[in-house]
Amino acid sequence: MKVVAYIDGSSKGNPGKAGYGIVIKDEDDRTIYSAGEYIGEATNNVAEYRGLMGCLELVRSFGISSLVVYSDSKLLVNQMNGSYRITKPHLKALHEKIKKTLDSMMIDFEINYIPREENSMADSLAKRSVRLQKRIEEEK
Repeated sequence: MKVVAYIDGSSKGNPGKAGYGIVIKDEDDRTIYSAGEYIGEATNNVAEYRGLMGCLELVRSFGISSLVVYSDSKLLVNQMNGSYRITKPHLKALHEKIKKTLDSMMIDFEINYIPREENSMADSLAKRSVRLQKRIEEEK
């Protein structure tokens, strides 16, 4: 099974109240799962990384063979793809955790940048989880 995920992080205050949104679609572009998660006080970059980690934890149970992730965070995408160095220790720790998780999943993985306007569903879930300060699930 191949899936596509859209992820986004949000922080009000940077650092401030933060959360992330995830939208999972199947090979036919149908939304099969979407969620927002409130994570407490964090920067926007931490929220973006936590969104990717949350996505991986979620799809692990789907039995997938391939995952393509889209994010509007140039920093996250370029750091995950090795184009940007990671200088912040807390982001380096999150990056290493994600890499270990990907290694254990043994799937084809790709992460790509998309403009913010093409990521509105994940953005909306991230912002709503921050506003409500709770987890939001919209299983299809």
